[in-house]
Amino acid sequence: MAELEVQLVVNGEPKKATVEPRLTLADFLREVCHLTGTHLGCEHGVCGACTVQLDGEPVRSCLMFAVQAHGRRIATVEGMAPSATELHPLQQAFHESHGLQCGFCTPGILMTMEAFLRAEPDPSPERIRAALAGNLCRCTGYQNIVTAVRLAADRMK
Repeated sequence: MAELEVQLVVNGEPKKATVEPRLTLADFLREVCHLTGTHLGCEHGVCGACTVQLDGEPVRSCLMFAVQAHGRRIATVEGMAPSATELHPLQQAFHESHGLQCGFCTPGILMTMEAFLRAEPDPSPERIRAALAGNLCRCTGYQNIVTAVRLAADRMK
């Protein structure tokens, strides 16, 4: 299979590589960019663990080929924090509200919720739960996740 060149911007940094057309965006991020915060769960687009942002919108990176992202901007959980010593308000709220347990689903949830809060800065708990519908968590029961998102929304106003 002929390899293709892909160029994209990941967390503000230009990335260029020659890849097989069948390489998923998730595998590109993990194997080529060495950004392992993007987790692979179901690899069918159901669990949401692999969620990243493509031009600011959440996408399932396990369902997308790296070549489809050519020329686009990708944001991963590694790019959320404003600095090495400061967390994003959403990350801080998850920490303070115990919004994670094992943490496997957390990067995908953070990427989904960050985009959600940009679009809906003052959501009700019901709207937060609806926005979380595409992200599966087997540990938390979601209550502390909802609490954390609400706390972050209040702080980000």
